[in-house]
Amino acid sequence: MIDARLRDEVMQLHAQVCAALADPTRILLLYSLADGPRSVGDMSKNLNISQPTVSRHLQNLRNRRMVTSTREGQNVYYALTDVRIIQALDLLRAVMADTLSYQATLAEKVDLTQNSGGILE
Repeated sequence: MIDARLRDEVMQLHAQVCAALADPTRILLLYSLADGPRSVGDMSKNLNISQPTVSRHLQNLRNRRMVTSTREGQNVYYALTDVRIIQALDLLRAVMADTLSYQATLAEKVDLTQNSGGILE
């Protein structure tokens, strides 16, 4: 049986982190901040995403405390609150790559079976 504390932590993780990472645009924005703070305009230009869209997604990430913002004149600069989010994203990408590789291997085996008359090597 799962302990109540673990259940609460999983629910909080899902509510905050998973919801923030549910959109690929937000993941791209996080990666764009990996090398340091960036303005909304820079991210919009580099990712070819409209400024209102970038601002909306950054607000979502800020509400979940994944990024911070600092105003300098007319520009707002965003930065990661914790670089470990990039490490976590990299880890998730590695898991996905392994899964895709495994699925490709299975597909090849199925294809070999179909092409060899049902004999699996």
